Amino acid sequence: MALALNDTAPDFEAETTEGRVRFHDWIGDSWAVLFSHPKDFTPVCTTELGYMAKIKPEFDRRGVKIIGLSVDPLDRHAGWVSDIAETQGHAPNYPMIADTDYNVSKLYGMLPAPVSGDPTKRTPADNQTVRNVFVIGPDKKIKLILVYPMTTGRNFDEVLRVIDSLQLTARHKVATPVNWKDGEDVIIAGSVSDEDARKQYPQGWQAPRPYIRIVPQPRG
Repeated sequence: MALALNDTAPDFEAETTEGRVRFHDWIGDSWAVLFSHPKDFTPVCTTELGYMAKIKPEFDRRGVKIIGLSVDPLDRHAGWVSDIAETQGHAPNYPMIADTDYNVSKLYGMLPAPVSGDPTKRTPADNQTVRNVFVIGPDKKIKLILVYPMTTGRNFDEVLRVIDSLQLTARHKVATPVNWKDGEDVIIAGSVSDEDARKQYPQGWQAPRPYIRIVPQPRG
């Protein structure tokens, strides 16, 4: 069955460019982003891996670990890293999974169960569903799933924006409105009664409708 939000992220062991990892242990108490690639030496993914390396400090600042995935073996990853550094100006500074047995891709619903054989003989078109982003919380639950087509580069600034919202709403009983960015007003969650909201927000709130209760973003 397909994974859904709030499902436990499947655990696995895999070889990566930074050694063997057990996924849940590697996440630890952090947040994590798993982003997958259909094949090494693909043009769109080359730009993505370089950009992810460039903005990794932003993920670090939020306590978020990054891990990439491709079905190709480690020796091909090493060659791709060189290309990424040369063409994008930033080399991957996070682990890349070598999912040569397709185990992770299957666990996360990115390739069908019958897939087998030599990964180096598969084309990007064969692996085209492996273009996902998973954001996983410290509780090992899936918080966000994004699936992109082969021809559209992913927007990792948007992933950071969503992580800001996820982390804020995990700490406070609020929701974030359309196009929200860190520092902007938020909405008191519908699960909070007006009585309880008055205790949390004694200064009150803006309410263009009774069900839309707007307050400044809480801090801490």
